[in-house]
Amino acid sequence: MNHGKPHSKFWLLCLGALGVVYGDIGTSPLYAINKIFFGSGEIKLTPENIYGGISLVIWAIILVVSLKYLLFVLRADNDGEGGVFALYGLINRFKKSGAKWLMIMLIFASGLLFGDGVITPAISVLSAVEGLSIATPFFEPYIIFITILVLTGLFAIQHKGTAKVGNIFGPIIMIWFFVIAAFGLQQILLHPQILNAFNPLYGILFLQKIGWLESLVILGAVMLVITGGEALYADMGHFGRRPIRLSWFYFVFPALILNYLGQGAYLLNGSHVANGNIFYSMIPAAALYPMVVLATAATVIASQALISGAFSLTAQAIALGLFPRMKILHTHATHAGQIYLPFINWTLYAGCIILVFAFRSSGNLASAYGLAVSGVMFATSLAMMVLARFAWKWSVFKTAVIFGSFVLIDGIFLGANTLKILEGGFVPIAIGSGLFFIMMTWRWGRRIIHKEYVQEKTMTVAQLIEYKAKAEHFIDRSIVIMAHKMVKRPRDTIPALTQFFTDRYGLLPKNLIFLNIITKKVSHVRHDRCDIRVFQREPGRGSIVSVTMQFGFMENPNVERVLEGLAAHHRVNLPSDPENWLVHVSSEKLVPGKKLGFFKNLQLNLFLILRRNSLPAYHYYGLGKEVNLSMEIMPIRVG
Repeated sequence: MNHGKPHSKFWLLCLGALGVVYGDIGTSPLYAINKIFFGSGEIKLTPENIYGGISLVIWAIILVVSLKYLLFVLRADNDGEGGVFALYGLINRFKKSGAKWLMIMLIFASGLLFGDGVITPAISVLSAVEGLSIATPFFEPYIIFITILVLTGLFAIQHKGTAKVGNIFGPIIMIWFFVIAAFGLQQILLHPQILNAFNPLYGILFLQKIGWLESLVILGAVMLVITGGEALYADMGHFGRRPIRLSWFYFVFPALILNYLGQGAYLLNGSHVANGNIFYSMIPAAALYPMVVLATAATVIASQALISGAFSLTAQAIALGLFPRMKILHTHATHAGQIYLPFINWTLYAGCIILVFAFRSSGNLASAYGLAVSGVMFATSLAMMVLARFAWKWSVFKTAVIFGSFVLIDGIFLGANTLKILEGGFVPIAIGSGLFFIMMTWRWGRRIIHKEYVQEKTMTVAQLIEYKAKAEHFIDRSIVIMAHKMVKRPRDTIPALTQFFTDRYGLLPKNLIFLNIITKKVSHVRHDRCDIRVFQREPGRGSIVSVTMQFGFMENPNVERVLEGLAAHHRVNLPSDPENWLVHVSSEKLVPGKKLGFFKNLQLNLFLILRRNSLPAYHYYGLGKEVNLSMEIMPIRVG
């Protein structure tokens, strides 16, 4: 017996978590401390100020990442999955006062994450390549060009998936953490007094000394050291809670703390800081070029994690009915989570290129960074208060003390980052607001269509059975009708499409199957995927059957395959060959009413544009690849 495999698999998950989960937060030392001491504020490099600045960094990491995310937030799993939409699904279970607005806030937070996905590759790669200009002035004019080249290569290979390169992510990031820890430790040994920064009083006194406005500027810069912290929760489903925690406490956290302390120690020495870049200034000249190469590799990996996250986030939003359906390509035969969305990929690429040309340096781009992440963290803390109180049954006092404190901390960081709006913070806000409007518009339009179908006057299932019993002739086919609601009982009304079909042809198919597809607000449906109700089945006269299929928001629904399985086990009357099936679907024509206001008319036009560029529902659910489709046009008046 081999008892080593499970243990080996666990440590491989820990290694993988290093590459995917911690790439973003792990590359923050490249630019975060620069922004604190050489950003928009005029901070004198006195020992007390250096202790204070580094103290703020250390305690931000401890409170927000180690305590909030690693200890508490990772407990909030939705069937093993984490992230904004996992929280959305969990909150949906509690029909409490204010839950609706909290869910809307989480939708907006998901839009901010897209903004984060645009900014992260740009600032990460740019900050790494800037090390070349410190090595020699020769590269100074080519920094932008090299950055664009690296980003182009990164986005160009996305269609191949991350499976082939995923195995090297962890080792590279492990080397990265080991190296930055070693260089940090070297500086600490030269100036051990930097360890005073562990005293939080230095951070508090530092903020008091510089005044409230300058304090907000500094806290906005401190936020940069915890960007990527939200990925700990978002990637929980890929690696699991324990590997993420162990990777952090045994490897990532010590390496980051050592490097940040090392940068503070370097400042204490009063050594020259080339181009305002502390990280590269403390690297020996002989190691500078290898360090730039390693940093570039690390930032590309960090960017990869954000890009893959944007793909997953989009797929989840589509499944939850919050985003137009679009082409999703699977890049791995067995890992359903490894997907590629061409439209999202090239939209992110265009956004990155625009940001690099517009801001031209990581220091400038840092002004646009942090606001998106602080918004997501603030929304997460509010959602966690609801979960702690109603799901975990915490007392009001315990909930207020623990998550109330985190809401306060995140609120301060969010407020501090609002000062960056004019300097670049408008970028994630604009992206987040635009995507929020798109998601709310898509949800609004889908609800209008669903409401129209539900309100359509149709006969009941019992009346349909009676109608069929009297029929002398049938269409000798098995027809699947796409339904907008579940049909469970004889007194339930039949789908509008069935009524249209009967009125149009005057005949019923021999075998009629109502098909309703539901996306649950859980990541996966493990059991009872299909609810089958047989209303009528007679030899020679066919059958009337209702099938309700359920999928989770992280699943790839393939309805044809599920129907084939039901047919093979004779649970529905369908031919064995899907090419002999007929699936009857609808296409809605939305027409504005006379009383529709300006804003609603604008929203309707946006919905129509989104709909024209969206995959039809039957294609998204895997229908139409082999089966024959027929279509009914249904006019719907809006307003």
